[in-house]
Amino acid sequence: MDTTQIPSTVQLLPNRAALASALGNEVRWTILKELTCGEPRMVSELAKIAGLRPDAAAKQMKVLLAAGLVVQGRGLLYSIPKQYLPQPGQPVVDFGHCLLRLDAGQ
Repeated sequence: MDTTQIPSTVQLLPNRAALASALGNEVRWTILKELTCGEPRMVSELAKIAGLRPDAAAKQMKVLLAAGLVVQGRGLLYSIPKQYLPQPGQPVVDFGHCLLRLDAGQ
């Protein structure tokens, strides 16, 4: 067996540096909180919730996507990967390196 291959049962965590960088923005926190509902959202929906123009929201989604915190599915819908949502519908995301409570301090 090639020991350089990762077994398919292992779930990779987001890169810590990319995670830390992506989380350093209040708008991205707002977007992630919305996505904790477990339902995919379009950029235009996320823009409205975050109070942004769609092009500005798309830039924020690119950061989250590049960091591996969201995925883009069919129809250009964004969502948080299911393995990071311990309880869909709750504003909590477990990225392995950190547990985000997106409603804390509000």
